[in-house]
Amino acid sequence: MDLVLRAADYHFFTPYVYPASWREDNIFRQTISLLIVTNLGAYVLYFFFATLSYYFVFDHSLMKHPQFLKNQVSREIKYTVWALPWMSIPTVSLFLLEIRGFSKLYDHLREFPLGLLELVSSVLSFLFFTDMLIYFIHRGLHHRLLYKKIHKPHHIWKVTTPFASHAFHPLDGFLQSLPYHIYPFVFPLHKVVYLSLYVLVNIWTISIHDGDFRVPQALKPFINGSAHHTDHHLFFDYNYGQYFTLWDRIGGSFKNPSAFEGSGPLSYVKKMAEGKGDGSAEKNGEHEAVCNGGSSKTE
Repeated sequence: MDLVLRAADYHFFTPYVYPASWREDNIFRQTISLLIVTNLGAYVLYFFFATLSYYFVFDHSLMKHPQFLKNQVSREIKYTVWALPWMSIPTVSLFLLEIRGFSKLYDHLREFPLGLLELVSSVLSFLFFTDMLIYFIHRGLHHRLLYKKIHKPHHIWKVTTPFASHAFHPLDGFLQSLPYHIYPFVFPLHKVVYLSLYVLVNIWTISIHDGDFRVPQALKPFINGSAHHTDHHLFFDYNYGQYFTLWDRIGGSFKNPSAFEGSGPLSYVKKMAEGKGDGSAEKNGEHEAVCNGGSSKTE
């Protein structure tokens, strides 16, 4: 994050905002600057990519599903707009530690003997490390002592749109992002790679809420995509993973997506439009329960 802060200082904060007497390495100035940059960046990422996904990827026929709420899109956006600044407060404290040299982020490939190979391996290890921790954090948030107050606000949205991607309780959002921030304190990571991954994981978070259930056939057993995450919202206690199905398979929480079996929410809406929705729902008890407002017994 120091690359972003350095650019913001050079082009904006130093010439136009702060007095000359306030040094760029002053911790209070850095904190204020990071709060501004983090919130601005979060809103830009969210609105830009969620809007693109909503208009060009999301299937709007899903809005006819019985579990799609009245005024849901505006409610998702309002909740996110409220939550993001609160999420940014603990996030900025971690960014501040990075900027002040406590992480293992580095600038140049020459600092490591394996160079490009080490950079590529760091990307893979970042994905597997964060996927593992998010699985356990996410599953823990479904515990009855935590779910109602912290994670349930995100499960209000049964049939999600891309705008639900960041509609979390602030503590929930921060906890599930924590693995991304822990990684560079444990493992070396290039600063540009870290920033790139930070952007990409936000885009991925939007993509698994976008209702586009298509996945290349060869990747279906491995990738935790929108189809998997949609079933997580509908059926509650399956598919906790972020990118991969690995930990759900290990933890016994994997569910083959109903969309892959022709009984997902989009299939249900299409059958409703054909005048066959009631009969199809009766043949699929689990889906019928969801469409009538039910969920798993755990919830």
